[in-house]
Amino acid sequence: MKSLDLKLARIRAGQATPADFIIADAKDGEMGFGVTSPGPVRGQAGRLKTKADYLAAMRETTRSGLIDILLTSASAAETFAAEGLFDGSTVTPAVRLNDTTDIWNMRGASYTKQASRPFRSARIDRVKPFADLGLYSVTFSDDIERDLESLNAYAAFRNEASAGGMRHFLEVFNPAPGLALGLPAGGMGAFVNDCIVRSVAGITSPDRPLFLKIAYNGAEAMEELAAFDPTGLIVGILGGTRGTTRDTFELIAQAHRHGARVALFGRKINFAESPVELLKLMRAVVEGAITPREAVRAYHDHLVGHSIEPDRTFEADVLVTDPLLRDEALL
Repeated sequence: MKSLDLKLARIRAGQATPADFIIADAKDGEMGFGVTSPGPVRGQAGRLKTKADYLAAMRETTRSGLIDILLTSASAAETFAAEGLFDGSTVTPAVRLNDTTDIWNMRGASYTKQASRPFRSARIDRVKPFADLGLYSVTFSDDIERDLESLNAYAAFRNEASAGGMRHFLEVFNPAPGLALGLPAGGMGAFVNDCIVRSVAGITSPDRPLFLKIAYNGAEAMEELAAFDPTGLIVGILGGTRGTTRDTFELIAQAHRHGARVALFGRKINFAESPVELLKLMRAVVEGAITPREAVRAYHDHLVGHSIEPDRTFEADVLVTDPLLRDEALL
C-alpha cells in the first residue's frame, strides 16, 4: 500500500504519531512559473535548468522514499507512468488538476495581483489511467461574483471527479494583497478558515477533499481549523517562498505543533542545495529528534561534508525571516 493511504487511515482513526506526518514534494511549478520553474543552475549565473533537470529532481525525491506524494503536472506524471517510476513505490503520484489565474506567475505578468478566475488544463479522463489523486485549487477574494464563479467551477469539477473515480485534495490560497480589503487587521486566517469550512460543509464524504493545502496564517488560525474537525478535515500547509533553511524547519515544526498533518513544499525543496538531506531533516524535526536550529547546523555540516557550496552562510541561514514564525522560534 501507499504510505499516504496508511497514514490517512491512522489520522482519521485518531491514532497518528509524528511519524505519520505526510510530506509532499510539489513539483507542479511549470503550470505557474513556466520556464523558470526548475530553478537556476547552481554556480552558473543566469542559466536556468530544463524540464529534463526538473524530472530528474522528481525521480530523486521519489526514489529517496522520504516523501508520501509527488505532485506534478499531467505531462510529467504521464512521463513517469511510462517509465514505471511509481511501480512498487510507496509514493503516491498526484496531478494538479486546475491552474487558476492566481498561480500564473509568468515573467512580467500581473495576474497574481488580480482576483482568481477558474481554469483547467488537465482532463480527468486522460489523467486517471496513471494517477487517481489530484489537486484542485480555489482562492476566495471576498468578491461575490468571483467567488461564486470559483465555487461553481469547483462543484462542476467534483461531479466530473466523482464520475471518473478521481480523488482530490483542496488548495486554498490567501487572496492577493489589495483584495479582500474589508478584512480587519489580522483577519486573514479567520476569513480563510470560514471560507473553507463553509465550502466543504455541504459536500458528502465521497466528494470531500482528502486533506487541505493552505498558507500558514499563524498558530491561532492553524489551531482553530485543525481542531474544528480533526479526523474529517485534515489540514496541510503549503511552503510558499523559499526563505531560509531555518524558515523551512520552523514552518513544518510549528505547523505540526498546532495541528497540521501534511506539508506540501515546492520551492523550499526544489531550490535546496541538497533536497534529499533537507527532506531527511524535515522528518527528523517533525518527529522531535532534532530542533529546527540543530537541523540547520546538521544541514550545513552535510553540505560541507559533501563539498556542496551553500547558498548562504550558516549565520544567515539559521535566521528566521518569516514574521509569522519568529515568536515561537527557539533561538
